[in-house]
Amino acid sequence: MNVSAKLVLILVGSLLFSAAGAQNNSDDEANVLLVIEREWEAARKGDQDKVDDMLTDDFMGWGKSSPAPRSKTSTSNWSRFGTEMGRVVRYELYPLSITIHDDVAIAHYLYSSAFKDKEGKIEISNGRYTDMLVRTEDGWKFLAWHGGDDE
Repeated sequence: MNVSAKLVLILVGSLLFSAAGAQNNSDDEANVLLVIEREWEAARKGDQDKVDDMLTDDFMGWGKSSPAPRSKTSTSNWSRFGTEMGRVVRYELYPLSITIHDDVAIAHYLYSSAFKDKEGKIEISNGRYTDMLVRTEDGWKFLAWHGGDDE
């Protein structure tokens, strides 16, 4: 085999490898977005047990309304309290970017949501989040997040 043929084989092989890597990354991005969407939907439905299952045991999240980062247990307790006060009745997510490095994903997105309190009053809010997820045996799970209302 001459040098030109070897070079062509090397280039074709590297292009195929590159395309396979891009496909995997694209699949990972879609899966990360799906997990984020499922978390919002579980929260909207008040299914805190499902939300809890989506967080790693060592999860630490820092919402803008919290004075400090909250553990999985603390996040769960405050979310359950929030559900007693009312519920998100509608939301929309606006993904901005997802970076995946090995088994870690960082997703930045904006959101709009409508919260209906027990008296029926609806409050619309807009905000932003950065979610950090890790790939586990059970799929992508939240390791941390930060964000909240822009107001």
